[in-house]
Amino acid sequence: MMNNEGNTYHNPVLLKETVDGLNIKEDGVYVDVTFGGGGHSREILKRLGKNGRLIGFDQDEDALANVPDDDRFTLVEQNFRHIKRFLRFHGIKQVDGVLGDFGVSSHQFDVPERGFSIRFDGDLDMRMNQQSDVSASTVVNEYDEADLRMVLSTYGELKSAYGMAKAIVAARKNESIKTSEDLKRVLAKFLPKFKDNKVLAQIYQAIRIEVNQEMDVLKEFLMQMPEVVKPGGRISLISYHSLEDRLVKRFIREGKFEGQAEKDFYGNIDVPFKKVGGLIVPTQEEIEINNRARSAKLRIAERI
Repeated sequence: MMNNEGNTYHNPVLLKETVDGLNIKEDGVYVDVTFGGGGHSREILKRLGKNGRLIGFDQDEDALANVPDDDRFTLVEQNFRHIKRFLRFHGIKQVDGVLGDFGVSSHQFDVPERGFSIRFDGDLDMRMNQQSDVSASTVVNEYDEADLRMVLSTYGELKSAYGMAKAIVAARKNESIKTSEDLKRVLAKFLPKFKDNKVLAQIYQAIRIEVNQEMDVLKEFLMQMPEVVKPGGRISLISYHSLEDRLVKRFIREGKFEGQAEKDFYGNIDVPFKKVGGLIVPTQEEIEINNRARSAKLRIAERI
C-alpha cells in the first residue's frame, strides 16, 4: 500500500516531461528503474489501460512502503544493473519503454542516519542498498591514498583531491573518521568560506558514487537497453551530474562509451537509438518548488 509520505518521500522531477517522453501505449509494458517514492510510476499507471504492465526496480528497503496497490505493478527489489535478468525472470523479453531518474531521492537526503546529506551529522554510510558491505566509512577509512585521490578527482572533479586524500590518510592514523562532522573537520582547510557547501557536496558526491558504483551501474544498464527495448520503444532518463549525463548522451549518440560509433557497409553510423527532441531541463518554477530539480537533465531516445 502507498505510504502516507507518498508525496514527501520524493518529489518526482520533470514528472510530466519524463512520462510524456515514453509515448505510452495503453497496453504496453514499461519499466521504472528508480521506483523510490513511486511518483513517476503512479503517473505511468494513470496512463496505462487494464492490460498494461509496469515493473519497478529499487534496492532500497525504504521504497517498499510506497508500492501502489495495483495488480498491473510489480516491484523488483534489485539494482537496475540486473534489468535484463530480472525482466526475463518475470517472463518479459522486451518492453515498450524504460524510465530512469538517477541520483539520490529526497527521502534518502532527508534521513540523517543514511549519511547522504551535508546538512546533518550522521554516520558515514551513503549505501543505497543497506545490505552492501561497502559504505562511505569503508572508503574514507580503508581506501589507500591513491584510490582516495582517484575517487575525489574523478567522481567529485575536485582540484584539491591530492591534498584531501593526504589529509584523510593522516587523520585516520590517530582515530577513525566516523561521522560527517569528523570528515568536515579533517577537510576544513579545503572548504573555502562561502563555498564550503559546494565543495562538500562534491566530496559527498564522489564518495557516494564510489560506494554505490554508480558509473559502472549506469554503463551496465545502458548497454542492456538495445536488447531490452522494442523497436519504436523509448528510454526517458534524468541525470543530476555531468558524469552521468555525459554517459547517457554518448550512449544515445554512439551506442557505446569509448571509441568511435559502429558504421554500416555504407559508412552510416549504426546506433541502436535516435534522440527524441533536445535536452530538457526544469523550469525556474519547478526549481523553486523542488530545489533538487536544479541540476536535472532529461534525455529521451527511441529504439531504431
